[in-house]
Amino acid sequence: MKLLFVAATLPEVQPLLSALQLNTNSEGKLIGKHLVKVLITGAGMVPTAFSLGRHLAENQYDLAINLGIAGTFNFDLSLGDVCLVKEDTFAELGAEDGEEFLSPDNLNLGSATHTHNPKPDFALPELKEVCAITVNKVHGHELSIARAIARFNPQIESMEGAAFFYACNQSGVHCIQIRAISNFVERRNREKWDIGLAVNKLNDVMINLLKG
Repeated sequence: MKLLFVAATLPEVQPLLSALQLNTNSEGKLIGKHLVKVLITGAGMVPTAFSLGRHLAENQYDLAINLGIAGTFNFDLSLGDVCLVKEDTFAELGAEDGEEFLSPDNLNLGSATHTHNPKPDFALPELKEVCAITVNKVHGHELSIARAIARFNPQIESMEGAAFFYACNQSGVHCIQIRAISNFVERRNREKWDIGLAVNKLNDVMINLLKG
């Protein structure tokens, strides 16, 4: 099976690349029964959509896998938990009408929510399934966090996930998104984050999956 691993930044997948002796410049490497290619898009939904859309216009894959870290609104999740994102929503796309927020669905501009499209014959790891929002500005203020929870009831947030789903779905490519929890969504306090733990847990899952 031809697989494309997509990440916003190199550090998020460096342990995977090192363990499997992959690099981002190669045409792909055969690992077990899979031919694996890695694409680093840059952080944020615009770089992700542009880089991935351009790449998929010139290359074909059986499955694209978005790998990254995320913050969680759900205190039932723990730092380092690795999750499978079922659906992801562009949280800021829409219009304000006073205190009311109008989504693209309300404006007849299509849906802001996009879903994964797993390939049936690809064995997914057993992971917690979550719903996500994608944002340009990660939440760090109590009022905006409360509004996001009331509006979307999300479990996690990232800066790329919905853009990844959108590009894959528009290109007709099977896609899944796997993210590890690096922090809780609250008033910004990097001392409470554990990016290293999240990256290691995320990469362990993928290494074991490919080597299994």
